[in-house]
Amino acid sequence: MILLDDIYKAFGAKVVLSGFTLEVREGETMVIIGYSGTGKSVAIKHIVGLLEPDAGAVLVDDKDVTRLKRKDLYSLRERIGYVFQFAALFDSLTIGENVAMGLRKQGKLAEPEIEERVHEVLTLVDLPNAAHQLPAELSGGMRKRVGIARAVALRPKYLLYDEPTTGLDPVTSAVIDELMIRMREKLGVTGIVITHDMRSAYTVGSRIAMLYEGKVRQVGTVSEIKASQDPVVRQFIEGRAHLAGEESHAA
Repeated sequence: MILLDDIYKAFGAKVVLSGFTLEVREGETMVIIGYSGTGKSVAIKHIVGLLEPDAGAVLVDDKDVTRLKRKDLYSLRERIGYVFQFAALFDSLTIGENVAMGLRKQGKLAEPEIEERVHEVLTLVDLPNAAHQLPAELSGGMRKRVGIARAVALRPKYLLYDEPTTGLDPVTSAVIDELMIRMREKLGVTGIVITHDMRSAYTVGSRIAMLYEGKVRQVGTVSEIKASQDPVVRQFIEGRAHLAGEESHAA
């Protein structure tokens, strides 16, 4: 289980999170939605210790991330895969080398085992023959699939996805959605997905939480969010421009 409990985070005078609380249950895929610049990526970076809260606690399997020693933090990060928004592949390395990077750094597997694991996870994302290609030879959607393969190569318990369908056409986005569901069903991973894409949110989410003005505005199942009567939630999920008389959102 992951718990972000009453998190506050500011950068200078800009307050990003102000009492953000969210519980992610084991085996579910929690989707975090919200307007651009509201702190969704900031929130999940606390889970892996890339950011520390100004106040509040970040618990992963009952361990407070903010209190972990460096060695224990590195151990925790091995259990949390992170899929970056634009895949963040190294252009000078082959796909296989990109996927193997974390395994080689970890130093627990012999080279033949690493090669076997690389083939295993590339096959899982339907790219079994891509190991010797360079990132520039792949489409944007294929690179995102490689990003997922790299994230699961260490066999994490948790997967964090930062805008996984951004910049993709609807068909390719649907492929990424299917892969996220596959990771949950085949590998049993618990997922957190940040997205603006409500079609994707409804497809992959076990529950959906809306971040608004630094805290969770509403959290619920897909059906509960679709049926929400909260004007801010409805404006966002319906993609409506702000109308006079409605509650406005932060820019």
